[in-house]
Amino acid sequence: MPDGYLRYLAAVERFLREAGDADRQEAVAAAAAAIAGAIAAGRRVRVFGSSHAGLLAQDLVYRAGGLAPLDAVLPAELMLNVRPITRTSDLERQPGLGCQIFERIALDPGDVLILISVSGRNPATVEAAEVAQERGATVVALTSLAYSREVSARGTRRLFETADIVIDLPGVIGDACVPVGGTGVVAGPTSSAVGTAMLHGLCVEVAELLAARGIAPPVYRSANLDAGDAANRHLFREYAGRVDYLG
Repeated sequence: MPDGYLRYLAAVERFLREAGDADRQEAVAAAAAAIAGAIAAGRRVRVFGSSHAGLLAQDLVYRAGGLAPLDAVLPAELMLNVRPITRTSDLERQPGLGCQIFERIALDPGDVLILISVSGRNPATVEAAEVAQERGATVVALTSLAYSREVSARGTRRLFETADIVIDLPGVIGDACVPVGGTGVVAGPTSSAVGTAMLHGLCVEVAELLAARGIAPPVYRSANLDAGDAANRHLFREYAGRVDYLG
């Protein structure tokens, strides 16, 4: 029996159940209302995370079943294909980099910026929140309160102390949660699995709110379905020039 595998799945299942508690439902509802309002008004909805959190941001963009208006901010120096990869850790701690990145990103009143950071302690993401708020955008954070409250800010504040709406990502301090034998090693990070599920659930809720307003949810179909490309063309036309990922 693959015990470690099963213990990891059990941990993810436990955290996914926590993701549905009353406090998190309330935060998701508030975030979904802000995002749906922005989409309905033709405003921007951007998403950003550095290093592994950037994977969650990328997974929301041009995604089967995902929302066409979501646009990821993907600075090359903070993505996992940079070499050496340890540079991402160094740079996300560097004061001023978040401001520098978001100085060139369009954000205005009525826009929404979704920020993803498990620890919430690094300046890059916090500065992104501050720039967005200065421009009148609403900031939604997905961050682990259990983790973030146990570490100090590497800048002036932590992300949960900065964002307008905070969605608490269930997990443990340090992310990895499965003890390995008697080695003292703990393996199995859960933030990607749980965070991705929460973000896609948030997008489904946004689609529901848009439908309730009588707005056809701008959701992509899989490009690997025979009719997928034809179904998506109207979204390409609608959002060309409005989202960076379409050029």
